[in-house]
Amino acid sequence: MDYSEITPYVRKLAELSDSENNIQPEMYARHAVKKGLRDVDGSGVVAGLTEVSLIKSKEIDENGFAKPCKGELRYRGIDIKDLTKGFIEENRFGFEETVYLLLFSKLPNKKELEEFSAQLSAYRSLPPSFTRDMILKAPGKDMMNILSRSVLALYAYDNNPDDITTANVLRQCLQLIAQFPLLAVYGYHSFQHYHNNNSLFIHYPKPEYNTAQNLLYILREDGNFSPLEAKLLDLALVLHAEHGGGNNSTFTTHVVTSSGTDTYSAVAAALGSLKGPRHGGANVKVVQMFDDLRASVDVKDKSAIKDYLYKLLNKEAFDKAGLIYGMGHAVYSLSDPRADVLRAYAEKLAIEKHMEDEFELYSTVEVLAPELIASKRKVYKGVSANVDFYSGMVYKLLGLPYELFTPIFAIARIAGWSAHRMEEIQNMGKIIRPAYICVKENNEYVKLEDR
Repeated sequence: MDYSEITPYVRKLAELSDSENNIQPEMYARHAVKKGLRDVDGSGVVAGLTEVSLIKSKEIDENGFAKPCKGELRYRGIDIKDLTKGFIEENRFGFEETVYLLLFSKLPNKKELEEFSAQLSAYRSLPPSFTRDMILKAPGKDMMNILSRSVLALYAYDNNPDDITTANVLRQCLQLIAQFPLLAVYGYHSFQHYHNNNSLFIHYPKPEYNTAQNLLYILREDGNFSPLEAKLLDLALVLHAEHGGGNNSTFTTHVVTSSGTDTYSAVAAALGSLKGPRHGGANVKVVQMFDDLRASVDVKDKSAIKDYLYKLLNKEAFDKAGLIYGMGHAVYSLSDPRADVLRAYAEKLAIEKHMEDEFELYSTVEVLAPELIASKRKVYKGVSANVDFYSGMVYKLLGLPYELFTPIFAIARIAGWSAHRMEEIQNMGKIIRPAYICVKENNEYVKLEDR
């Protein structure tokens, strides 16, 4: 049986389903429902309190009105720009320090950071035969599905999976933070071997390497990488580690955690959210859009680039979705602070890779796109490049395969998910259950013989 077949009967049922859907856009305004739990200007409906991070995109003027401002992101009160500047100027890696900060609400001292990094290194392994039995014997084509399936499978290897006390959940979270690079990369190697007929190799992580170094080491056949490559990947992990409780996958973590379920189920649910192209898959779309741009026009001609961007907005180019990927954000307006940080170091990597033209093209689109979007669309807030705009370019410069773009997002964001799961458990009250208004009119039941 072809399990993907849509039979004529199923197609007919789908048409019936479409015809019976009578929820009209104006109904949301009539019932004062904020679709997507957001206001028209993009502000999220406040659904909870958190100490993990702060996102700022507006400020109150002297007349008491909110106006857009340059974006600000703080991890446990610390500005992300100050955090990244700190470890970069000291020529250190920052992801492990960032994980510690998110989980324990303070920066570690040197001894605490060394001990914490050593604990993550000790957890950086998979159960005996797990790689063979759960990854290699069941190769898949989608890395996020492999990652989610592997997380759920780890439940069976945990002797105490359902205990949601702080210590046990912290242990589970630290193990998953350490294991995510292995699950994602080994899943990719399995895909390459069984579906693309490439040679199979499995590198075990090195205890002296951190998260970013090990990710590059186990991914590449020769295991080699430059110091700048590792540091830029580390920076990207830091910038993706957390982004407030309201983003789709983190809110999913809160919702599922509030039911009292286990860590593996909560993280698998978050992974399912992140897989969506409107969330974690956006950086892949950015790179694919630029590939199509190069194939379609002379990228040395700024007017040709502008015409292509117009076609994107008019649904005449690329995937015909009417979007310029990497531009705009649900919260930020004038700027995304993560993109601001990543842009400067992306240029350094482009120079190292002798791909300055690539960076120049991205910079050109970053300038042109907001103007074109503002001329074509009703914009309630400013439009600027988001972190996906430059992270996609960085991953491409690093030679990372498209299939791993979103899993690398997950490798970073598991830190934020863990912090929010811990916070939800420590402040657990009612199960999260928002309301929906039913707009269907009442109907009478009709016996089968009378239908």
